[in-house]
Amino acid sequence: MPSTGSKSPTAPSSPQVSPAPSRSSSISYPKGQQHAPLNPSHLRESHMPPSSPENRTVMTGSLEEGSRDTSTSTHHPKVDSQGIHPTASGHVSPTTEATPVQTDGTIEDPIDYGVRTRLLGQQHWDSGSGCGSDNCAHGTFSPRPQTHRSYGSTATFDGFGGKYGGGIGEAVGSSGDNGHSGFGDVAANAMLGEGQGHRMSTTQYLAKRHGIKNTRLMYIVYYFPFTRWITQYKWSYLQGDLIAALTMASFYIPMSLSYASNLAHIPPINGLYSFAFNPFIYALLGTCPQMVVGPEAAGSLLTGQVVRENINNGNHQDQDGTKNAQIAGMVTGLAGAVILMAGLFRLGFLDSVLSRPFLRGFISAIGIVILVDQLIPEMGLSAVAAHVGGAAHGSSLDKIIFLCKNGAQAHGLTCAVSFGSFAIIMVLRELKRRLQPRYPSIAYVPDRFAVVVLSAVFAWKFGWDKQGLEILGDVRAEGRPFTVHFPFQLSMMQHVTDAFSTAFIIALLGFFESSVAAKSLGTGEGKVSNGLQNMTLSPNRELVALGVANVVGGLFMALPAFGGYGRSKVNASTGGKTPMSSVFLSLITVICTLFLLPYFYYIPKGVLSAMISVVAYSLIEEAPSDLRFFWRIRGWSELALMFVIFLTTFFWNLKIGIAVGIGLSLLRVIRHSTRPRIQILGRVPGTTDRFENAEADPDRLEFIEGCLIVKIPEPLTFANTGSLKHRLRRLEDHGTGSAHPALPRIRRQEHNRNVIFDVHGVTGLDGAGAQVLAEIVEGYRERGVRVFFCRVPSRRSDVWTLMERSGIIDMCGGERHFVSRVEEALRLTEEEELGGHYRDHAEDG
Repeated sequence: MPSTGSKSPTAPSSPQVSPAPSRSSSISYPKGQQHAPLNPSHLRESHMPPSSPENRTVMTGSLEEGSRDTSTSTHHPKVDSQGIHPTASGHVSPTTEATPVQTDGTIEDPIDYGVRTRLLGQQHWDSGSGCGSDNCAHGTFSPRPQTHRSYGSTATFDGFGGKYGGGIGEAVGSSGDNGHSGFGDVAANAMLGEGQGHRMSTTQYLAKRHGIKNTRLMYIVYYFPFTRWITQYKWSYLQGDLIAALTMASFYIPMSLSYASNLAHIPPINGLYSFAFNPFIYALLGTCPQMVVGPEAAGSLLTGQVVRENINNGNHQDQDGTKNAQIAGMVTGLAGAVILMAGLFRLGFLDSVLSRPFLRGFISAIGIVILVDQLIPEMGLSAVAAHVGGAAHGSSLDKIIFLCKNGAQAHGLTCAVSFGSFAIIMVLRELKRRLQPRYPSIAYVPDRFAVVVLSAVFAWKFGWDKQGLEILGDVRAEGRPFTVHFPFQLSMMQHVTDAFSTAFIIALLGFFESSVAAKSLGTGEGKVSNGLQNMTLSPNRELVALGVANVVGGLFMALPAFGGYGRSKVNASTGGKTPMSSVFLSLITVICTLFLLPYFYYIPKGVLSAMISVVAYSLIEEAPSDLRFFWRIRGWSELALMFVIFLTTFFWNLKIGIAVGIGLSLLRVIRHSTRPRIQILGRVPGTTDRFENAEADPDRLEFIEGCLIVKIPEPLTFANTGSLKHRLRRLEDHGTGSAHPALPRIRRQEHNRNVIFDVHGVTGLDGAGAQVLAEIVEGYRERGVRVFFCRVPSRRSDVWTLMERSGIIDMCGGERHFVSRVEEALRLTEEEELGGHYRDHAEDG
């Protein structure tokens, strides 16, 4: 290196390169290492990620050794006319003499691939340029971004992560301890204490290893999404959120009055409470920024059924609005408690239980029920229906019969206002749908709000209420607004029996609809256009948010409120980008409840019924496309499920329709999960290692003489092993699982001398499954059939452990009968058959 005091540049000395050793025959290499370097660098191996977390310990120790040097000092190189020169001590210069390599004699020991070279062993071999350091971007080391510092973390560089193998009850292959896997780290830590040492969870282990210090803040940000999106909020979002809230308020505040008075049979003001509290709470806890929660037609109708059942049982009078509201609040509170407990116990996967045909059949039936229900107030026959048994609270069929018999008594002005409003709203709805692609701003036109306001003005101006038109009247609360009533008082326990089953159904349907809306809208994750980023959608946190919102709503006797796709699309299309639009909607509803209720006095009830009829029509209009789809794909079971749910709901009631639909759906799920999907394999002609399902194309494949190759492509549990013996017997007798059991044996017994199980898909095995599998193997061995297993999971997995403990390995003949490929198992069958043949021949001789 040139001296720093030199005034004139001097030519740099050339590095001394030792001559390469001559290729002498005196040096002999072991077989397979003829091209191995004498001193391998292992640069590629040093950063080779493990193939699985189980093989993490197989990696070389270079990374761990290198991590011992925690020096973070930065050395700035000196720059002059001759180039860049490092100034740190301890670096490796190009002229540093290398340690001579002994080349005399034969290489006797195998190469140790875990030994670090001098280059890697020197942490700061060129600190000036950064080469060899952790953030090196030269040579073999690829530049990698450092992790972002968050929650008080320090930057980390290995970046591989992985599961903690020494956690609470975390055996190899397990999913963690029951506490952390069932309740999550936060709840488990609260019950079990902060994990330390061998009692920490994988999350705590990774956080500790990667320097994340403030884990409490990490959990707070995760479980309270408000803390994430409020820090990203900008003033540019305010206009869109406020306009979206005003637009939704003009649509859905009158709608909530309709739901409360016409469907739930409670005071209209209690419908407003659903928009006063639930959107605000969801904005704090929800994970979908653009979803807006509120009362829905299905939940309101089911709540009204509980209210009407108590009226029919004589528990209270129909005109007792306070008692009706208390029962509705209990239903809402129960639904919120059910869905909150589901979230705390991490049951977010339940949104996949109900199938699309079930939802479509039920929603279409609800649309028909609502349309028929609203025809009575739209025709001005509410007073007549109250005196006819079964008309006001009967089935849809009973109401259609009532309308046919009493249609002549319909009130003319009421019919004109109701059906005229329905026609105007439908026409404007279709116009907006067609014009919105060309004129997006037309979505801001509050057409339904205008219809409600104009009808109220006309009713006041022309005195329609004095001509027999029913109006909303005084909707102010008895006493102070926002009165709290605890829904689980002892005096309300007599209603729990009737309310709980309905509340459970409301919770299930509400969460399902909310999940559909949330998945359709998406989150702000990675989407700059949505305004917010890193808002990860979580079904479990959605359950908690909806549960807390409805529990609070139950305290104020509000209607059940969940996310609605239509309402959320209105929010997104009118400029709403963040949950602040839900906060504004709650504030607007509170202002209307406190100051604007007197202006609702002259709203005609027929107009509110017409708005609900429009919603019912929207529930039905999507059914034809689903019917055509399932008809085209010959989905007869799906079509049958839809029609069964629809007919039972129409001829009886919603509860029976839901019970039948859920029962049929569960039967389909159980039938699917309990049926073993084993396959018989055949070899592709011209190959030795390709095997395919012989039942899919038997003429193209070839069968192996004396061998039955069975593939089990799924985990074996108590659910799907009950009929495994029977299914295997059909494969042995017929060579297929599709033949009827009455068919006599057509597959010769000599082709079942060897049974090979391909268990690559058996990623899980429980005790009941292991017991059945052991009985199957034992039965084969008693009949003299050889049993082989191929592609078995790792020796450290739970599957192998259960096979070993249940005696399956010993019954098969030891680990020799457990191979990695099907063709290896076939070679073993040939070897053992030849060996048995020679032994028999020797005994005969």
